[in-house]
Amino acid sequence: MRAGLRVLRGLRPWRLLPSPTGTPFTFGYAVILLLTSLFAEYGDPTLVSSLHQGSSTDVAHLADRPMFVLVASALWIAGGITSPYAIVFLLVLTALERRVGGLRTAGVFLLGHAVATLATEVPVGLSVLAGHLPGSSAYRLDYGISFGVAASVGALAGLLTPWLRWAVLAGFGWMLLQDLIAFTDPMTNWGHLLALVVGVATWPVLRGGRGRGAAA
Repeated sequence: MRAGLRVLRGLRPWRLLPSPTGTPFTFGYAVILLLTSLFAEYGDPTLVSSLHQGSSTDVAHLADRPMFVLVASALWIAGGITSPYAIVFLLVLTALERRVGGLRTAGVFLLGHAVATLATEVPVGLSVLAGHLPGSSAYRLDYGISFGVAASVGALAGLLTPWLRWAVLAGFGWMLLQDLIAFTDPMTNWGHLLALVVGVATWPVLRGGRGRGAAA
């Protein structure tokens, strides 16, 4: 009984969420996403639509200003703050940053976001050039944080105990496979799986930097 009480006293549930001192990257990014989500919900619909279009990592925008849209597209949450990816973002990036620090966490997120975006959009561009897809496919609306979140899940799994690591990968991977089987948005669904693999590929680098994260 006393041992159980000591365990309960040792639990710090607030560490599951970001803080300005303990996880500054995740906290700052979360604030930005909250603001853009509120604007998307309550702002002028025409302006919101225009900003989404301007931030889209579609083929046309990637060919014209790739760096800008790769960053701008990650400032919005597809589906808003009620999206499951918003919750996963808070929990996973907080845990990852506490283990490896803000710089590596940002690197994992951006790497997954960029690689998965390019890997899904470049084939679309080539298909449009070859005449296999209509020109309108080059303007497919594409924005959000899901690729970066998927990569972060893959990266975090490598820092967990073996049984929890494979449970996380199996559970999240199965969810992504179900989305792919549903075939509602196959390009994005393939991108999620690829981003998860990108996160797993960062294990050697992250394990070398474990313990350098924030402690607060």
